[in-house]
Amino acid sequence: MVKPTNVTNTIRATREQTGMTQAELAKQIGVTRQTLIAIEQGKYSPTLELAFKVARVFNRSIDDIFQYPED
Repeated sequence: MVKPTNVTNTIRATREQTGMTQAELAKQIGVTRQTLIAIEQGKYSPTLELAFKVARVFNRSIDDIFQYPED
């Protein structure tokens, strides 16, 4: 069983605000819809490169989209 990541994100909320579907975003960042679902649900932590791609699609900084808890 895969351990959930500590990285949280606002991808779903941001995506829905723009009216973008999971399939559309997945295609733009070069992953499958299933991978995007796992990232949105916090089951998978994206690579730094993928995090940049997501942030750039929404014209936001990585910190606006992804959060990592302080100790």
